[in-house]
Amino acid sequence: MQLFIEILSSVLILLGTVFMVISAIGLIRLPDFYIRNSASTKATTLGLGLILLGIGIYFNRFQVFMEITAILYFILLISPLAAHITARAAYKTKVPFWDKTNLKEMEGNTGDNTPKKDEPN
Repeated sequence: MQLFIEILSSVLILLGTVFMVISAIGLIRLPDFYIRNSASTKATTLGLGLILLGIGIYFNRFQVFMEITAILYFILLISPLAAHITARAAYKTKVPFWDKTNLKEMEGNTGDNTPKKDEPN
């Protein structure tokens, strides 16, 4: 049983490391800030989650699981929020998009949510 737990935790930690490496490669290879931001956030969150899950399975104690649950909760709560805030700040400061990015969905979006004078509230 101990061998199975060690193999399972090693596989999870290795998978998490692979996702982290993919994220690092994405930061270097992807064409613009917005795509790099998305790739790094998603792959790093998944990679960290798998690594922490592997650690929790390896140590197999309640206190470790509670600490890992708290870490994962805050990472899953803060990571998308931080990515959204940095992407919005980049958009507002006019960081350029990649040439092949389809911006049709963003037409008319000024980033200002206040109603215009002629619009009803």
